[in-house]
Amino acid sequence: MRLLLVEDSHTLQRSLSAGLSHSGYSVDQAFDGEEAAQHLLSTHYDVIVLDIMIPKSDGLTLLKQLRQRGDKTFVLILSARDTAEDRIKGLDIGADDYLVKPFSFEELLSRLRAMLRRTNLGEQEISSTLQVGELKINTIERAVTIADKAVVLTPYEYKILNLLLRRRGQVFNHDQLIDRLYSNSHDVTRNAIEVHVSSLRKKLRAAGADDCIKTRRGFGYYFEL
Repeated sequence: MRLLLVEDSHTLQRSLSAGLSHSGYSVDQAFDGEEAAQHLLSTHYDVIVLDIMIPKSDGLTLLKQLRQRGDKTFVLILSARDTAEDRIKGLDIGADDYLVKPFSFEELLSRLRAMLRRTNLGEQEISSTLQVGELKINTIERAVTIADKAVVLTPYEYKILNLLLRRRGQVFNHDQLIDRLYSNSHDVTRNAIEVHVSSLRKKLRAAGADDCIKTRRGFGYYFEL
């Protein structure tokens, strides 16, 4: 399930993107209204999580433009504005839900699940299984198998594999992996990423999925199978 997270706080972007990715969502990030608009012109999303107080075109303007051109993508507003008038305004413009900051991450997930159920897609169908060839990830149990044989990964190895498999073909450099996967990125080094990828490759190779994580020299890593 593909989600666009529009939020200008790098700290909140990092933590929410990591949590949402770990919960089975494929997350793209935008830090201002113009960047979000570019994403929306080129990519279809199932859900947009939208902070309304963003630079370069605020969130309500972006939402209004989205609805005016007939785009019915689900939109969940995030805002520190908590008055009834603010919530009514956002919903009247076309938001599907409104969540006031600060909020519980579990509540955010619950709101997203409720919206996605309206598409008549069961939650299990949305995100419970990823599979390419004989490699399979159960995102509920966070279990990886190859030809039905379990592959035991560390949490960091699982996170990297989950992201690369979901976005197979897309190249991620060290900094992008750090930003997308680790909530405390200042504690993670580029060398640590290399160690995790190397260990992950060895485990996949030993289980029979040889050479599926590729390196594009000078750019980063991507999944190919």
